[in-house]
Amino acid sequence: MKNVIAVLWRKLMTTLVAVTKKSVLMWLIGFFLLSSLSAIAKPAQPVLSDKDYFEAQGLNILVFSNWYDGLFSDAKISGVEMIHHGERTVTNGDVRLQITPEQWDPIPQFVERKVDLKNGAIEAFLRYPDYSFDYSIRVQQLKDGVRLTVNLQKQLPKALTGRAGFNLEFLPAAYFEKTFAMDGRAGLFPLYPGGLKEINDTVQPVPLASGKNLVLAPDDPMRRISIASAGELRLYDGRTKAQNGWFVVRSLIPSGKKGVVIDWHISANVQPDWVRPPVIAHSQVGYHPEQEKIAIIELDSNDTPKGEARLLKVTDGDPVEAFKGDTKPWGKYLRYNYLTFDFSSVRDSGVYLIEYAGARTAPFRIAPDVYAAAWQPTLDVFFPVQMDHVLVNEAYRVWHGASHLDDALQAPVNHEHFDLYAQGPATETQYKPGEHVPGLNIGGWYDAGDYDIRTQSIYATVMGLVNIWESFRPARDATAVDYARKHVELHVADGKPDLLQQIEHGALALITQHRAFGRAVPGIVESDLSQYTHLGDAVTKTDNVVNERKGLKSDDRWVFTSYSSALNYGSIAALAAASRALKGYNDTLATECAAAAIKGWTTEQAQQPKMFHHGNTTGGELKDEMFRAAVELLITFHDSRYIKAVGELLPKIEEHFALNAVSAIKALPYMDEAYAANVKNMAQGYKGRMDQLHGENPFGVPITTTGWAGNSFVLYFAISNYYLHKAFPDLIGPESVFQGLNYLYGAHPASDLSFISGVGTRSKLIAYGSNRADFSFIAGGVVPGVLVIKPDFPENKENWPFFWGENEYVITLGAPYIFLVHAVQELLSAPASK
Repeated sequence: MKNVIAVLWRKLMTTLVAVTKKSVLMWLIGFFLLSSLSAIAKPAQPVLSDKDYFEAQGLNILVFSNWYDGLFSDAKISGVEMIHHGERTVTNGDVRLQITPEQWDPIPQFVERKVDLKNGAIEAFLRYPDYSFDYSIRVQQLKDGVRLTVNLQKQLPKALTGRAGFNLEFLPAAYFEKTFAMDGRAGLFPLYPGGLKEINDTVQPVPLASGKNLVLAPDDPMRRISIASAGELRLYDGRTKAQNGWFVVRSLIPSGKKGVVIDWHISANVQPDWVRPPVIAHSQVGYHPEQEKIAIIELDSNDTPKGEARLLKVTDGDPVEAFKGDTKPWGKYLRYNYLTFDFSSVRDSGVYLIEYAGARTAPFRIAPDVYAAAWQPTLDVFFPVQMDHVLVNEAYRVWHGASHLDDALQAPVNHEHFDLYAQGPATETQYKPGEHVPGLNIGGWYDAGDYDIRTQSIYATVMGLVNIWESFRPARDATAVDYARKHVELHVADGKPDLLQQIEHGALALITQHRAFGRAVPGIVESDLSQYTHLGDAVTKTDNVVNERKGLKSDDRWVFTSYSSALNYGSIAALAAASRALKGYNDTLATECAAAAIKGWTTEQAQQPKMFHHGNTTGGELKDEMFRAAVELLITFHDSRYIKAVGELLPKIEEHFALNAVSAIKALPYMDEAYAANVKNMAQGYKGRMDQLHGENPFGVPITTTGWAGNSFVLYFAISNYYLHKAFPDLIGPESVFQGLNYLYGAHPASDLSFISGVGTRSKLIAYGSNRADFSFIAGGVVPGVLVIKPDFPENKENWPFFWGENEYVITLGAPYIFLVHAVQELLSAPASK
């Protein structure tokens, strides 16, 4: 392909007489922009490497290295993707049936992927089985980019004429305030979407531009990408259809043809000898004087390590050097090289920053009370904001009204819903599909950035909150809860410990299910996808009036009730634990929770387990949930039958000891020496696996490579190590507990941001909460963290909130985070503030 500048020049000359003076000026601006920038950036020459992707310094092109998330459909991590100057800016290069697809729109089936190193090509084979439509996408390296073709062995099915096209999606945040040029005509990427959205093939969106030669960001050599096509290119703004949409470049597949039906030449400009700046991964909150303090420096593979780093102390004037030391090579993890900088010898309280190779971190503290208030935003703000069925007010701001007071209608049978809810062949309740189930409009938290009541999340959160209360007794009172008025007020004391109020709110959601059904049920979720994707005040999702006459056609939420014994055991465990915490605070509720837990256990033990399973809404492994229920019942009631159950179940959970270590340790005071010896043997095996982490990555924590990032594993890993350290201090040291918290606070790959919004100097301020469309955050929310885009790219988007697998707040991270802060404080002999 000839240079894009030459193409633009030729078009300019051949059409000059036919265009207006204004058009000529626009074309000239585009031409001279490209000409002036060509001196400082040039098209990359990507080569297919042994990593099975195309690579050049400053550019990677992935071809189906990743596949659509199996749980939540399109997760924007698939197809043809580009990592441009260190940021993944392009994704989802694939054949789609909509112009600007939403998350839930049809996606193809992946068949196979072939890598041809000899010829520098990757070809992926896919199909839409409903249409018997097979195709392949082939990408081959060229001297100045890649050639991408869509290939058919048979002509396009008639049903897909005018529908099937190849889409390539561009990250809006990477192109805000930048221009594009289509066949020489300049345009500006809109900051806010406008125009008509695509509606079920009945309304076609108007493209921003159409033509055969597109240059994205000709004004920015860091983001400039060129596409030349044999057929027509159209550029769309997918955000008109959904706030999480991307800019889409699309070519329709022509009818009546086979073989190569779409042919693109893609080139991306790169800065000569570009090197990603170092990331100095450290705790944004800071460090206790007595703990180990090690910064981890992440380097581009083309960077040359520098020998020294400095710790600077912030004074009234310029920062002064407090410590200087050599950096030590750690090795390679994923695509980066790592150094460590140990400044543990610095114990003087103060404000510091780290300097390496001219780069400086944000300031952080070293002080004995550095963690004292770090947990408070999660309890003061995040948990109240997630509370359902009440109005939540903060000063002049109403976070949401008293929502979902019309809960809930019995879900229909034989129905697979969105967000991993499903109903089996029967309701397994006294209620018919569409019939209102009274009493479910009390308690509970929004599960995440959406608004469903997910039982599995609620019982895990209740358990976590009880563990905090029983271990550390934080009596902080900064939230007023008034159930009579259905009103919650932030930053107002009401004479009651906030932690107990949150335990009460979770327990209420669980006990209402036992009142209505005699057991736990998967949860309550919106009936319609348009409600589920709702962004804004949750009180506006329904009319808050029971619409039983309309049944399943009303706007009321549905309750899914298929019986899962695993889920029921999880609820039993949380109810037993809550009954202990609530005793003396809400004795009526405590008594009811205890009775429901005993009844639930007795019922389950007298029958064969009910094994309904779907997605992540029906409980964990049966043996794990049963073990945890037995432990909590044992701690609550000290009954011999629970002692027997715990002893019998312990060998069965050995394979999942990491997930059950906390429960196993909690049972120790109630069990015999043989049980303790067995637990210690399991802990020794766990210790061996834990030690392997230090050779796998420089952060010393488990980093997952699944479609949902792994901060939950980091939290549970650190908390398990705290319990094991308390039980077996000769086996497990405290450093692994500290490493978990440091990781959350910024000592992780990809960036140095704290993963707890509003906590630490620099933290996640654009996240996937209920206010994500405002590119904002909820203080104290914990995000999932670093997602590994296979094979080797760690990512956590700082400028785009809509990656739920990286940035979505979930309640199940809030409680363990609060616990971990208190645990670290205790190990450092400085009690957390009350």
